[in-house]
Amino acid sequence: MIFREMLQSPGEQSPVEGIERPPVPPSEEPRGCLFALSQPPLMLFLAVIFTLLLVTAVHDLYRW
Repeated sequence: MIFREMLQSPGEQSPVEGIERPPVPPSEEPRGCLFALSQPPLMLFLAVIFTLLLVTAVHDLYRW
């Protein structure tokens, strides 16, 4: 709030104050950061990367 007041000159209205945000419907809950981890494409990608890391680690442990 202080920064917004510092950036605008006296008597100038901030463009952000004139915009009203639409209300969030009560049935829709905000999604957290764990929502992205539950997506199938991301889980497949992470599984492939983990498998490659596991294979290289085992190869380094047991190479002749």
